[in-house]
Amino acid sequence: MRIAYFTHSLASCWNHGNAHFLRGVLRELQALGHQVEAFEPEGAWSLQNLLKDHGEAGLDAYRAAYPELSSTVFKADDDPAELVADADLVIVHEWNEHALVAALGTARKRGARFTLLFHDTHHRAVSEPESMRAYDLSGYDGVLAFGETLAEVYRRWGWGDRVFVWHEAADTRLFHPPAQEGGRQGLVWIGNWGDGERSEELETFLLRPARAAGLPLDIYGVRYPAAALAKLDEHGARFRGWLPNARAPEIYARHLATVHVPRRFYVESLPGIPTIRVFEALACGIPLVCAPWDDSEGLFRPGEDYLVAPTGEAMTRHLADLRDDPDLRQSLVASGLATIRDRHSCAHRAEELLGIVEQLTAPALMKATA
Repeated sequence: MRIAYFTHSLASCWNHGNAHFLRGVLRELQALGHQVEAFEPEGAWSLQNLLKDHGEAGLDAYRAAYPELSSTVFKADDDPAELVADADLVIVHEWNEHALVAALGTARKRGARFTLLFHDTHHRAVSEPESMRAYDLSGYDGVLAFGETLAEVYRRWGWGDRVFVWHEAADTRLFHPPAQEGGRQGLVWIGNWGDGERSEELETFLLRPARAAGLPLDIYGVRYPAAALAKLDEHGARFRGWLPNARAPEIYARHLATVHVPRRFYVESLPGIPTIRVFEALACGIPLVCAPWDDSEGLFRPGEDYLVAPTGEAMTRHLADLRDDPDLRQSLVASGLATIRDRHSCAHRAEELLGIVEQLTAPALMKATA
């Protein structure tokens, strides 16, 4: 099968978490024998920011980890339907322009042979619903939503059984425990500061507890304003700047534990959706402690795969326990790894995607042969 994916960027993960999952799932689809091609727009702001801050060297980690992947850059005046005229499956991520989304839908309504899916991996359906409703999806065969609560939004918008839950997952070809354990020290947090939607939570569940537990804290990410950097300095955290996602496994391997602090939208408006960092951390075999979030879909085993801290004080206690109890660390690592390997790899998601396409195309095939 020929599979095309329109992304904001495959090459850049600078403030672009979808690139993590996309790289892994495209590689797994290739391993299954499918032809895959990624398309990204000229001047993608994620890539431009990466190049501005780090130059071409900022792409070295991605290129080394994913030599089999590449992307085609298209211009604003290119006809996207012509780019994928020979495709069997076309997936369009929600970070694309409204005009591109509409043009592909129009081509599908006019008889394009490909199955056309819209892929939503963000909270804008609840935080900016007008923007999301402005996408013309009338020609699309279905929607891929990265969590049940997001899928329910699309069902309310009339998609019924044509919206499918397609969770993110870890690329276990890259994200796995180190081949040989070395020394581990301190705590690490990998994430972007964002737009202030979890500033209070980061102080409550990360900065204060790390200091109270006596664990050195390394922080990697982008979009940290001066006030945020001052807050990190106040709590003794070491800001390390942007980290290419392909290098995250080696960073996890140096640290004793990590923490998940969800954005407020994924606690209040879209509960049950973890960030991809949860999948990746567990796949790397690092003990994880989570600030409050409701695993309403039963993706994991809270208390076994990771610890849950309902308060900042509980987070401090958990971090102190992890600091002092190697058996606890080992138990969490073993449980978390088992869950990822059993249920949450990109290989699992590739198979799930193929099953979704089969569900959508089977009725049409039956009708054509009737």
